[in-house]
Amino acid sequence: MERVIVAPEPLDLERRAAFRRRAEDALDRLPDGATLVVDLAATRGVDSAGLGVLVVVQRRAAARRQTVRLANVGEELRSLLVLSRLADLFAMESGGSA
Repeated sequence: MERVIVAPEPLDLERRAAFRRRAEDALDRLPDGATLVVDLAATRGVDSAGLGVLVVVQRRAAARRQTVRLANVGEELRSLLVLSRLADLFAMESGGSA
């Protein structure tokens, strides 16, 4: 089972709290072992606060044996995740321009 949530256009300090609430609500509605898909197709930028909230959501999911999959990950975000050594935390699908 999986649930999809759409990340905001910029995933940044200003939008981090609202995104975290939506993601945690989605995780709470999923059974253990399920997958939360974060659709990044419309996301045009991710700052350090955005990276941080993705990690927080992933850790909460892992505690419940859930998976977070990033969908439509652009090259810029993929590179940022690799450089910050966070890429291994997530399953990723290419696409988008985040």
